[in-house]
Amino acid sequence: MVLGLRSAIGSDVGRRRTSNQDSGATTGRLLIVADGMGGHAHGEIASATTVSVFTELEARLPQDLSDIDLAAELTEALNDATDRLARRAADEPEMRGMGTTVVSLLLTGDQLALAHIGDSRIYLLRGGELSRLTHDHTMVQQLVDQGQITLEEAAHHPRRSVLMRALSTDHAPDPDLDRVDILAGDRYLLCSDGVTAVLDDEALHRELASGAEPDQVVTQLIALANEGGGPDNITAIVADVVEIADVDAPGQDLRIAGAVADIATAD
Repeated sequence: MVLGLRSAIGSDVGRRRTSNQDSGATTGRLLIVADGMGGHAHGEIASATTVSVFTELEARLPQDLSDIDLAAELTEALNDATDRLARRAADEPEMRGMGTTVVSLLLTGDQLALAHIGDSRIYLLRGGELSRLTHDHTMVQQLVDQGQITLEEAAHHPRRSVLMRALSTDHAPDPDLDRVDILAGDRYLLCSDGVTAVLDDEALHRELASGAEPDQVVTQLIALANEGGGPDNITAIVADVVEIADVDAPGQDLRIAGAVADIATAD
């Protein structure tokens, strides 16, 4: 038996935005969420471009990743996305300054390779316990880390959305990279801050531990975020680690959501 991922993805514009600048994608071994920024639809180009780069990376990687330096591959993907955005901004100056957050997981054997930049998050539900695998790259998180404000104060801080790190046209990316050991029965959540701005860890734990299928949990998280005001775009991926009998069995087909899907449809 080998371990695989069974996932679901969903994205919604929310209640207060006029366009969806989030993008996301899943395959049998890749999960990624990107939350674009930049206004005037430029954020959606940043997130969609980045997600496309990652899905292209996953498609060209061999089935067996045991001899692949995934940290280098993920870093190269982030650099490639940055270069594409910079070239676009050079041709269209009004797009300068656009950027995106990124959270991604790539399955390799009994581990997940993690890449993170910005304030989108990855959570793990294991044995009934919820833990966060990412650390927000925000001004308020920095203030919390320095002991200047509490977590409660951070939740309502007027500058809580100010990012200290993101993928953008202005500078090389500075991601957090990690490896996560996986177990059958693990459940992962990747989401944009449109989810976590409304739902606290207790609410996330309740939904992830409900026993519902991944697609049902995604639908419920989006509904709850909208019921809480839907202040931002909302994107969520829920993925279960499952045992697969045949190592050569085909993985889950590519699924995309948010701006990357909207742009693909328009094209």
